[in-house]
Amino acid sequence: MSQRKERRGIHVDQSELHCNKGCGYYGNAAWQGLCSKCWREEYQRARQKQIQEDWALAEKLQREEEVAYASIQGAQSQPQAQPQASLAPFSKFEEKKTNEKTRKVTTVKKFFSPSSRTAPKKENQEGKTPSPSISRQSSIETDRVSRDFVDFLKTLHKPGREVHKQSRAFIEIMANKKDLSADELSECVQDFYQNLSDRLMTHFKGSSERVERVMDEVEKYIMTRLYKSVFCPETTDDEEKDLATQNRIRALHWVDIQMLCVPVDEEIPEVSDNVVKAITDVIEMDSKRVPRDKLACITRCSKHIFSAIKITKSEPASADDFLPTLIYIVLKANPPRLQSNIQYITRFCNPSRLMTGEDGYYFTNLCCAVAFIEKLDAQSLNLDPEDFERYMSGQASPRRPEADSGWPQVDPPSGSAASSPALSQVYQNLDLLSGLGSRQDRVLEGVQSLQRDLITWQESVEREVQEILEKYPLEIRLPTPSAIDSDNVENDRLPPPLTPQVFAGSGRTILSLFFRQWYNL
Repeated sequence: MSQRKERRGIHVDQSELHCNKGCGYYGNAAWQGLCSKCWREEYQRARQKQIQEDWALAEKLQREEEVAYASIQGAQSQPQAQPQASLAPFSKFEEKKTNEKTRKVTTVKKFFSPSSRTAPKKENQEGKTPSPSISRQSSIETDRVSRDFVDFLKTLHKPGREVHKQSRAFIEIMANKKDLSADELSECVQDFYQNLSDRLMTHFKGSSERVERVMDEVEKYIMTRLYKSVFCPETTDDEEKDLATQNRIRALHWVDIQMLCVPVDEEIPEVSDNVVKAITDVIEMDSKRVPRDKLACITRCSKHIFSAIKITKSEPASADDFLPTLIYIVLKANPPRLQSNIQYITRFCNPSRLMTGEDGYYFTNLCCAVAFIEKLDAQSLNLDPEDFERYMSGQASPRRPEADSGWPQVDPPSGSAASSPALSQVYQNLDLLSGLGSRQDRVLEGVQSLQRDLITWQESVEREVQEILEKYPLEIRLPTPSAIDSDNVENDRLPPPLTPQVFAGSGRTILSLFFRQWYNL
């Protein structure tokens, strides 16, 4: 108890969230603590260095080959025409290296040059089948996003037509780049964003708000169309990281509010409601396709966290309060494909959103929370290392003492854990479970007794029926058919049948004659 009071909770200096280069933008763990701008510069510098090293190696191999050939030439006194033939394999190597360099170093001019825009048309004219990703039936969401994008661009008139044309050309180009790695795909998308943003900035004469609005729509349109091919691609290990993070969070299910020093009281209805909404928002992130929409889910989750802290403490929340609570929310939610979503946002989101603003701040904190969960150990929670390992393996739990019986002990612990409404509810439920277990045993005994009684009753009824049948055998006599009038012995006394007669005269005379004849009978 005293050990927990001495803890200040999880503390992260705000300077640690910024880029390691000191540019003032927010950094990202996926970019080695750099912002997107500095990371691109470092990446381009590393690639250029690699290209130069490859060329230096090629030149070194060429010189070694020339020296080796010269020594052979001097020994065999062969004509000077042979070096050209021996250098032919290296010329092929040089040509291959040049082609690889041209293919890898993707520049913005490729996406906007006329040759790149007309390339798909030439392929179709040659009779080549289009890419399956282009020819497949678009989903309802894709069609809706395409219509919304066209309607938005109509308000821009001529620039809108150019943006639509460039966006469609870029999607067709990306559909044919399935062999690229995730980093190369990210570089292509980021180059397109940067070039298009620069051109729009020139057209709108420096109006950053209008440019951001157009870029948001472009990002929504492009990433919705490319989502299936760029989210968690097969060339990456994102899926393995998702499973590892998910198993890690499941193993940490025993971590509670007190261990993380989370300033949230879930017993307050409004606080509990905000916690549930925050969990829902971070889980909903996986259902979105656009990086901006995923960021919006993270932002809403963070705002609910700030509201829960403010209601609990009756004062605005600080950054030191926010990060532990965010970690607690992630542990309770265990969001699906968390690493894949983080990588997807990092690779394909508009970089201006990740470097500045509240979206970038909350996303950086989420990355810090995931990194903390991956590295969480006994020292982070002020626990004994042996107890921590037992909790992680499931052999014991800090929420209840160990028990030898099959049912857990239901006596709540004393101290700070007893003040948690969630833990109190857990122990109440455990108490009910132990009572339900004994009741279930009694019900099963009654069911078995009833089953035995039913079997005995059935056998006794069968014996009684058999005894009655033996004592009073049943004889069934079938009736013989007979005529209807066979038993009538007074047929001779019946009057003869009436014969129709024709009477002449008035109706009254006929009626009187009829009754007179009837009475005579």
